[in-house]
Amino acid sequence: MQGLTDEQAALTPTVSALCLGGLIKHLTHAEKGWINFVLHGAEALSGGWEQHMGSFRMEAGETLADLLAEYDAVAKRTDDLVSSLPDLDQSRRCPRPRGSSRRQLDAAPRSDAHHRRDRAARRPRRHHPPRPSNGQKTMG
Repeated sequence: MQGLTDEQAALTPTVSALCLGGLIKHLTHAEKGWINFVLHGAEALSGGWEQHMGSFRMEAGETLADLLAEYDAVAKRTDDLVSSLPDLDQSRRCPRPRGSSRRQLDAAPRSDAHHRRDRAARRPRRHHPPRPSNGQKTMG
């Protein structure tokens, strides 16, 4: 990120709206959310879809220097919290994913890694066409 201008950090050179500044902003947003979850539980993970999607882009008036400074502040907060926790083996139940039922959650493995894997398996494959039943790849 050294040497980049605010304009360069806000460029979206692909069909995506994502930019380098947006990556820093989203990383900050996600880390702040998880630290709030550690401190206050699932109710601290609110914010809504618009706020989540806004975390991927630089808005008018935002500078790369400000985004990096905010990330540094959040990272310091994380470091301070982790070093002050009496026990790193404590856990919290993750919030229920949108659209899932209590029965699905109760039957699911309790580990976060399993939860992420299972959730990814249920996610529709948007970017790749399905393979034909004979197992050959397609040029899609």
